[in-house]
Amino acid sequence: MGCSGCRVRFNLGKAVLPKVSVFFTMLLVFTYLFYCLAGVCDSVPRTLYSHQSPDGDYDDKTRGLDNPRSQALLRSHLAEELVSRWNGTDSAESALGDAEQRGAVEAPGQQLPSPRQIYDGTTEDGGNGIPVSNTFGTKKIPQAIIIGVKKGGTRALLEFLRIHPDVRAVGAEPHFFDRFYDKGLEWYRSLMPRTLDGQITMEKTPSYFVTKEAPARVRNMNCDTKLIVVVRDPVTRAISDYTQTLSKNPGLPSFQSLALKNATTGLIDTTWSAVRIGLYARHLENWLQHFPLSRLLFVSGERLVSDPAGEMGRVQDFLGLKRVVSDKHFYFNQTKGFPCLKKPEGSSRPRCLGKSKGRPHPQIPSEVLQRLRDFYRPFNHRFYQMSGQDFGWE
Repeated sequence: MGCSGCRVRFNLGKAVLPKVSVFFTMLLVFTYLFYCLAGVCDSVPRTLYSHQSPDGDYDDKTRGLDNPRSQALLRSHLAEELVSRWNGTDSAESALGDAEQRGAVEAPGQQLPSPRQIYDGTTEDGGNGIPVSNTFGTKKIPQAIIIGVKKGGTRALLEFLRIHPDVRAVGAEPHFFDRFYDKGLEWYRSLMPRTLDGQITMEKTPSYFVTKEAPARVRNMNCDTKLIVVVRDPVTRAISDYTQTLSKNPGLPSFQSLALKNATTGLIDTTWSAVRIGLYARHLENWLQHFPLSRLLFVSGERLVSDPAGEMGRVQDFLGLKRVVSDKHFYFNQTKGFPCLKKPEGSSRPRCLGKSKGRPHPQIPSEVLQRLRDFYRPFNHRFYQMSGQDFGWE
């Protein structure tokens, strides 16, 4: 109860109260007013939700959540709210927003995080990129990690998963197991969003899949960690990788000059990262030395585009989650060429990946593409055998 609600009116009338009674009554009143002025009254839980923002997210979920019963109520209400709000049918393709800044409200000279970002614990300090989290729940090391691959569809998968009320994920890539391992596990844990009982903590860093030291490091953290690998036709993936680099460095040499050691012989240059990442079988061998195949799920980047709900069903089953994310959450964006999330009720725009996704690829000579396909074919077949899935990359 706020301080404005702490005013108590006493009407003693004409009755004469015993002095002792008056003394104790006034003592109680002054004690109550003192605690209200100190802000203690505001800590009394009035309701799980105190205010709802224009985009349908809750501004204040931090009150009254220090006990299991309140947490259970919150999770129940949150699940109902998220599922019901994602039933919108507006598929306006012109309202494209960046997923990493979705729901943000721009103020003069700054950009404020949305309430959902605050709740998820995925907002970032503009100076150092460290996530800002809530004050309820606990920070845990991830039970599941999207470990790869770059330009395979990992960002789309993460955004689709974050619809689920039982998934809490870091928005930025922590790069703990490849770049910042020396900072220690507690530093890694500090980056995670706070979660309630029964919720899954997740992160994604696609470079883990190709980092030699990563499997042993993840196993040392938790041998039961669930690992998700989003794979895509390695030729298409390499071109997408090159396109991203080209957008940042317009002076980059041509794709074919980087992919081929020698234009005459047609030998493929496996030292180029865009080519090397696509050797999925080699990277998987490294992971299978530390994790059984049952701890890994391979998601098709192509099917994530053509049938997002189907792939999301497999992912939710793998994570032990109820199938909440389904067909009703998606529409296909013809402009960008991949599925977007339908906008929730009360939101001004649907959730699509940002402008950096869906860039047009440069034209690559057909003979170069054929050489790459011939090069990858034995590696692809080996990967099909190892993973138990035929992805049909021919």
